[in-house]
Amino acid sequence: MRRGDLDQVIALDATVTGLEKRGYWRSVYRRYGVGEREQRHFLVAVQGRQILGFLIGEVRDWEFGSPPCGWVFAVDVRPDARQAGVGTRLLEAISALFRRAGVTQLRTMLALDNTLILSFFRSQGMTAGSLITLEMDLD
Repeated sequence: MRRGDLDQVIALDATVTGLEKRGYWRSVYRRYGVGEREQRHFLVAVQGRQILGFLIGEVRDWEFGSPPCGWVFAVDVRPDARQAGVGTRLLEAISALFRRAGVTQLRTMLALDNTLILSFFRSQGMTAGSLITLEMDLD
């Protein structure tokens, strides 16, 4: 990921989610795209000068009692580039980075109704894990 890629990442996310979150993505770039990044990764798949997809993750440790593991918290592929292996290659690339960091487990979290991303992760061999999420409204 380079600073010059950010506008295309923002546009891709807006295409998929219907919301432009420029401030959010600038913050994510500052955290994952620059500086010391041994445990944090912001990957992009590029063809020519065009971003086809991106994936963001990091190694986290001892949260919720979990030994170090790799977390993927954002992945997206342009709708016209799906089914071409872009997401798979991004997931393989971050998995290799996690392995180099000594991590043997990959995790993610997603909305129950996000069948597209659920199908993608399942096609990559991911299954339900040992953690569950709990939440409550604070209103």
